[in-house]
Amino acid sequence: MNIELRQLRYFVAVADELHFGRAAIHLHMTQPPLSQAIAGLETLLDAALFVRNRRSVALTAAGAALLPQARRLLAGAAELPELVRAAAAGASGRLALAFVSSADYSVLPPFLRHYRSAYPHVQLLLQEATSDVQVDDLLHSRIDVGLLIPPLPEKARAELDYLKLLEEPLILAAPAGLLAPGPLALRDAPALPLIIFPRAIAPGLHDAILGCFGAAGLTPEIGQQAIQMQTIVSLVSAGMGVALVPQSVSNLMRPGVDYRPLLDRTPLVETGCAWRRDNVSPVLHGFLQLLRKTH
Repeated sequence: MNIELRQLRYFVAVADELHFGRAAIHLHMTQPPLSQAIAGLETLLDAALFVRNRRSVALTAAGAALLPQARRLLAGAAELPELVRAAAAGASGRLALAFVSSADYSVLPPFLRHYRSAYPHVQLLLQEATSDVQVDDLLHSRIDVGLLIPPLPEKARAELDYLKLLEEPLILAAPAGLLAPGPLALRDAPALPLIIFPRAIAPGLHDAILGCFGAAGLTPEIGQQAIQMQTIVSLVSAGMGVALVPQSVSNLMRPGVDYRPLLDRTPLVETGCAWRRDNVSPVLHGFLQLLRKTH
């Protein structure tokens, strides 16, 4: 059984007018082909849709049951061109976005506000993940885009593109009450263990942090290790040690933690966006286009 949209449109017109002549005028056609089309639909459905006589036309029970479904199908068909245009323009669909925890205190929240305003019909699938996990997920197409800390591993550079979004200095996070006001030299930091993340998850940042201590003539005692920045800050607030964190992490106002800028020269911590070079998704294209405009 193949019912054409044209047949449903004719049926709805007659059901609305309850008059074949007026329905034909509304459809810009003559009455005989309209009557033939309705008769063909009734034959196809093996049911009478209208009760006809010389004075009136009325829906049968079968016609009354068909009418709301016919309206729904016609409305859905009318929406298809806009649906296709929106998908082709990246205005609808899904985008899987992963981000390092430090991005949650810097680039991510303001950009998401812009993106939700510009693309309200895109479904965002957000997940927090370390840089190494994001690279693996990108290489296996489990996510569309990642906000991570470079550098990208050598094995990934042939398949991934990258856009720098932010550079920021490292600052000291220490248990509250131990630091004098204002900037300080790293050698004047409290003699507490260093809380840091495992090197495997962000080798560049890990080495930069230890390099800061080496440049100051210090060899830190490694205390606790934690993967997420919020966990590192929580351990600092518990008095377990000190940490060097990107400046934006100071937006995490955890009780029991003081943040101070450093007088030492520290490398800038970079946050950027990575995606598969062969990903031709219009949704991803729209995301990247807006990201470039806002950074």
